[in-house]
Amino acid sequence: MTLASAPLTLRGIGKTYGGPAPGRVAALVGVDLDVRAGELLTILGPSGSGKTTLLKVIAGFEMPDAGIVTLAAADITAVPPAKRNIGMVFQNYALFPHMTVRGNVAFPLEMRGVSRTEIARRVDVAIALVGLGGFAERFPRQLSGGQQQRVAFARAVVFEPKLLLLDEPFGALDRKLREAMQLEMRHLQRRLGITTVFITHDQEEALVLSDRIAVMNHGHIVQIGRPAEIYERPADLFTADFIGESNLFAATVRDHADGFLRLALDNGQTMLAAGERPAGTRVGALIRPERLRVEVARNRLDAIVIEAVYVGNAHKLRLQMEGGSELLARLPAEGGALPEAGTTVTLHLAPEDIHLLALDT
Repeated sequence: MTLASAPLTLRGIGKTYGGPAPGRVAALVGVDLDVRAGELLTILGPSGSGKTTLLKVIAGFEMPDAGIVTLAAADITAVPPAKRNIGMVFQNYALFPHMTVRGNVAFPLEMRGVSRTEIARRVDVAIALVGLGGFAERFPRQLSGGQQQRVAFARAVVFEPKLLLLDEPFGALDRKLREAMQLEMRHLQRRLGITTVFITHDQEEALVLSDRIAVMNHGHIVQIGRPAEIYERPADLFTADFIGESNLFAATVRDHADGFLRLALDNGQTMLAAGERPAGTRVGALIRPERLRVEVARNRLDAIVIEAVYVGNAHKLRLQMEGGSELLARLPAEGGALPEAGTTVTLHLAPEDIHLLALDT
């Protein structure tokens, strides 16, 4: 089973809710988005960022106040949801409890008037695709959460849609099963080659699954890029703070030294960072916890351990630096003892591992 992939394009999408100002809320503000044919693009953002409204606009459940939605170069902005040829998988799966697995998967084909013979063929292919060949006559209540999700996926692709929308599909699963299903869903999406938009607030999930990530905040897409780019080189302070764990320090570029920028942090410490900024520029310095090391590097940080937690393959340390600023570090466990609270540790940081951001003043 291989589906024809199709590009999705949004231009100038705007959507507001509520009555007259100041009661009106802008859920989407001039959103532009290009989803490439066959890719899995994740819309990532906190509650209230606009990601769910954007999904509803794509699906046709909400009509935008402004803008155009095109799928495979066809304008679908005003097309009813049932005629958009879009498959959807929801967090609660939305399976019909009175129907068997076969009945659930067959339903969208029956609604489209497909012949019985063709329905039987397509349903068998879709059920086999998700590894449920022996469960076709079972009811949803007889299936585990992961199996129900597979049924929902089979139902979403059985009619060969041009686009697949995944709306927080792993939220109801426990952590271990969720991680397993993430990889399985990604494998199926790649195998089918279907263009997919995935909605989530889970940063780790987005980093694992996505070809690209679009980060949303207050109705705007603030950055689009590959997972490594979003994590390592966030475009603004919101993205830096929202994606993963981070240490963010306000600083001023003092001068240049040995090809690096010398930063004067507001907490009184000095660090070297890679980049090009004029002296006197106010910046935000982003330091990821896992970039801190024990070996010698150009930046040395002495800090007191406030709290130490063992998290399996690493020690997660909450530290206090001179001047009172706190720092989060994640160091490989490597069989070493967990540092005790109150002890002083020395950490090192390469200048290349400090990412500079524009700082609002």
